[in-house]
Amino acid sequence: MGVNVNPTVSRRRLGSELRRLREIRGMTTPQVAESLLISQPKISLMENGRRPVKPRDVRDLCGLYGVQDRGLVDHLMQLARESGQQGWWNAYGDIPYGAYIGLEAEAVAIRCYEPLVIPGLLQTPAYARAVIAGTIPQAAAEQAATRLQVRLRRQHRLGAPDNPLRLWAVLDESSLRRVVGSREVMREQLEHLTHLGAQSHITVQVLPHDVGAHPGVSGQFALLEFADAADASVVYLERFTSDLYLEKRSDARIYSGMYAHLQAQALSPDSTRNFINDAIKAYVGTEFWRDDRMPSSSTL
Repeated sequence: MGVNVNPTVSRRRLGSELRRLREIRGMTTPQVAESLLISQPKISLMENGRRPVKPRDVRDLCGLYGVQDRGLVDHLMQLARESGQQGWWNAYGDIPYGAYIGLEAEAVAIRCYEPLVIPGLLQTPAYARAVIAGTIPQAAAEQAATRLQVRLRRQHRLGAPDNPLRLWAVLDESSLRRVVGSREVMREQLEHLTHLGAQSHITVQVLPHDVGAHPGVSGQFALLEFADAADASVVYLERFTSDLYLEKRSDARIYSGMYAHLQAQALSPDSTRNFINDAIKAYVGTEFWRDDRMPSSSTL
């Protein structure tokens, strides 16, 4: 596989183009399925970028849609070949959130809100290990170790020398107060957080408890943005059994507005740094309240 090939993104681009061609032709997915003697769900999965597309499928669809542009057909065939390749994460086996990792690997900017734990991209190894152990207690030792390796590998994007990921993170105060692992693990994690937050491409803001109700009370979400104009922004919602990916522009606008409100209500980056430093002192010097309930986020 080429160094710059991302199968997740290739599937999205190909699916978007196939949907555009079908709509130009004025056909519905049931009509396409009937014409090609394939299932309607297969058409939907291809157009939504949820499955690899075979070059043969592209050939048949382009023939059905009357595509005469040889250059376009060749481009779509190349995307189909790329869509069946594997990303670096596939080397670790069956990762439940592989689709998200593929999007994250291609994103140029991510805005995330976390109510209970520090986001995965900002976690120390010890903190990440404790989060994985607490949120997936049924995981075997080997599975937990694999998840940890993948999480730490994902963090390479933050330090990419040529194109580091632009990350905004709004964290609820609960993520600082919840003791994950131990007080020592928390102290190390918060010190790491202040170090990362001082970098120009990473912005960290804390949303204090006294803010009250806010647009993020319903839970975690992340907005991923891409450099290519053809790649629409994605809203990612992590859930216990199946994650949600919202790709409609109207959904992205709604969540973008929500995020703007969260940033406005949160402490400024400088005030956040002071707030985190005060939290660090609490872990170092005095008895600290401990909540034995485990955080609920295992991916981000």
